[in-house]
Amino acid sequence: MTETIQTDLCIIGAGSAGLSIAAGAAQMGAKVVLIEGHKMGGDCLNTGCVPSKSLLAAGKAAKIARASGKFGVNGTEPTVDFAKANAHVHSVIATIAPHDSVERFEGLGCTVIQAHGKFTSRDTVEAGGKTIRARRFIIATGSRAAVPPIPGLAGVPHFTNETIFDNTVLPEHLVIIGGGPIGCEMAQAHRRLGARVTILDAGSILPKDDPEAVDVVRRRLTSEGIVLREAIKIARVEADGSGIAVVLSTPGGSDERVTGSHILVAAGRKPNIENLGLDEAGVAYTPKGITVDARLRSSNTKIFAAGDVAGGYQFTHLAGYHAGIIIRNILFWVPAKAQPAAMPWVTYTDPELAQVGLTEADAKAKYGDTVRIVRAEFKGNDRAIAEGATDGFLKAVVAKNGKILGATIVGLNAGELVLPWVLAITSGLKIGAMTAMIAPYPTLSEISKRAAGAYYTPTLFSDRTRFIVRNLLRFT
Repeated sequence: MTETIQTDLCIIGAGSAGLSIAAGAAQMGAKVVLIEGHKMGGDCLNTGCVPSKSLLAAGKAAKIARASGKFGVNGTEPTVDFAKANAHVHSVIATIAPHDSVERFEGLGCTVIQAHGKFTSRDTVEAGGKTIRARRFIIATGSRAAVPPIPGLAGVPHFTNETIFDNTVLPEHLVIIGGGPIGCEMAQAHRRLGARVTILDAGSILPKDDPEAVDVVRRRLTSEGIVLREAIKIARVEADGSGIAVVLSTPGGSDERVTGSHILVAAGRKPNIENLGLDEAGVAYTPKGITVDARLRSSNTKIFAAGDVAGGYQFTHLAGYHAGIIIRNILFWVPAKAQPAAMPWVTYTDPELAQVGLTEADAKAKYGDTVRIVRAEFKGNDRAIAEGATDGFLKAVVAKNGKILGATIVGLNAGELVLPWVLAITSGLKIGAMTAMIAPYPTLSEISKRAAGAYYTPTLFSDRTRFIVRNLLRFT
């Protein structure tokens, strides 16, 4: 007979969101069943954030070797062993994996079932020959690479983020379909490790980011030898000898062939909602994911969704945020809502591009000319000059009353520099809070204080201020 398990929480998916909920709930005394049909750690650990940043680190090491001559360190063209670079990627995964392992979560008190989970009714899940009944269920099945319906693509070998990190041979010419964050990051990593790289995109690269900041990244990618083909139309993909050819439609009606040795498809992601029994569970969904309310409840209020499968932004840090919302709702009966005041994101190219809150264009569309744009350049930052990394800028969007609405940073370590702006927007701070802080010298973080100070420059150095100062000095 099928074993029946009665539990407090049943979580389907052991990626970022599912693991965070399971760990928190189990340590707070809840009985937890955690179901994972593939790899513990999900996309982030195995095929996403961790391996991509590890390969970028290998590419950065090669770049540093090439550029070290300007510091008097006898820089030479490095010899790249791509297989060892790949081994570095997998060593990083292996180092982090125990934190996400079955053993750790069983040690926390979770019942871990390594099998596919599927709803058979509104309050029942079956997995691994077991029937699970729970007070609440959480679907945290994440997302996967979306492969566009390009004619011929399915008939030729191609990578996605789920397979590219298993490749141990440096591509001679990697053709990347899609110029979003994954496409741009993998383009730069592979180029720095010695591959020729071409990015093909139907629109602009990094379309969700500030165009001025994207231009900084674009210039760096092209200066490193990456070929960018934007605003193109792909007619088909076909084999070309031992390689592949992407055939582009041109405005004149003729075809243009872009040939390469390998293809990476980085054209977006789709939620993992298939074969979950969502109809049997009474859970509404669309191609974008499970439909949830602000508390992350589905149409079946006993079933929550978290992370990529809940639609919206697809970030590991958002999955962690969702976990906190769900724990507060389920364990503490607090009607917490997923309404982040500030959602940051970072593209980890070199230079990095970080965004939080409204971009300049979004702010002006919403508030018109009442917003102020203040900025500072990395070329005016002493630490950036010392590091030889002066490309980029920080741009902040400030409301008429001084409230910080958004910040865009493109430059060295932009992902690290964006955090105070996240805090400012989350806490509803005004620009004066940023100018009042003391930034250590010389650091890249001084750029935040410099940009914030620019808000007061027109007033501080105005004719009126000079008049006041001159008159006050008469009485000293």
